[in-house]
Amino acid sequence: MDRITFHYDTVLSDVHMLLPNARHLMSRLNRVGQPVFISKFKILSDSERAATEETEVTDDTRGQDGGRVEASVDEDGDFEITHRPRSPPEGSGRDPVCPVILHQSDPGQEEQQEEEQEEQQEEEQEGEIVIRIEHTMATPLEDVGKQVWRGACLLADFILSDPGRFRGATVLELGAGTGLTSITMATAAKTVYCTDVGEDLLSMCERNVALNKHVTEASGGQVKVRHLDWLQQDLPTDAEVEFSWTEAEVADLYNNTSVIIAADVCYDDELTDGLFRTLHRLCSHFSHTCTVLFSLERRMNFTLRHMDVSCEAYDHFSRCLSQLEEVEDDRCSFSVQRLPTDFPQFLLYERIEQLELWRVTSTPHHARDHHAQDHHARAAVTVGGPEVSAQTSS
Repeated sequence: MDRITFHYDTVLSDVHMLLPNARHLMSRLNRVGQPVFISKFKILSDSERAATEETEVTDDTRGQDGGRVEASVDEDGDFEITHRPRSPPEGSGRDPVCPVILHQSDPGQEEQQEEEQEEQQEEEQEGEIVIRIEHTMATPLEDVGKQVWRGACLLADFILSDPGRFRGATVLELGAGTGLTSITMATAAKTVYCTDVGEDLLSMCERNVALNKHVTEASGGQVKVRHLDWLQQDLPTDAEVEFSWTEAEVADLYNNTSVIIAADVCYDDELTDGLFRTLHRLCSHFSHTCTVLFSLERRMNFTLRHMDVSCEAYDHFSRCLSQLEEVEDDRCSFSVQRLPTDFPQFLLYERIEQLELWRVTSTPHHARDHHAQDHHARAAVTVGGPEVSAQTSS
């Protein structure tokens, strides 16, 4: 096999088209014969982030005098569009990656492992933190989880921008794919349940966890790759089935999960429905408040049905969010908030305006009632003054 063949139903993540420091050679074939690549996602330092931000101001957006470039029109009055250059700007540190296998890498696993260990030692000596991710490229729609998408990079940036908010937490990732976001989360959280479906995908994810164990263990975090199907209600607990849960893990999941994350998982309406049903079912059984973080990219497409540009998958996700907020449940309630995406960028990718981050807060009713009572008690102490405060303390 010398070249990846693109079919009508093949999709390719933009992340892989301009990936920093990526391997150009295939590392192996997975269980179903797809070529697997290893890409390195370096967590940028403050100085590197500043340098990257400077290179993003190009001649496409600013004139020679530093001002905005006025739109120009041709003889017919149509806008003249300046297309983005295909080659990366000089000094950006990015290497363009073409999805072409020049030749297969040496099948000797020992040589490859030695090379990886040497690279890891050099990075540690230089104080660099690099996450290595195995992934495929140009997959059919059902295998998009084997690629890295911009939504995962955005959510990883959010985690790295303030790791203290996740310190020591138990976290569940839904639709983890290659595991990039779970691995990033484990640099702060105590336990991360990294879940998806499909043995081949979960095996790739588990290998990625193993490749980055030195990154997570340094922070005391642990990633557990487990099977979780949104279209099924039960978690598999059969010890003979790969990626099953133990009874202790199921109890830990329900008793201690305080954060749920999902990155770029809404592209199929049926799966999106299953995702929200799973989310509601989990949160309804929690006895504590839980924060859910969704990152996604609005992908605009021209549809014959509307004869216009639309984003049906995003529209369906938005309706599900609204319905979740309106749910009348005896056990919990949900609030929804869109978060700003102006936090620092730690990974090299194009943070386009179509990327969004949403926060859903699940509050059990007994916790909400307790919070209201506590709020009224604090208000009474404030109004009553020192004497009331002393009486309350006694």
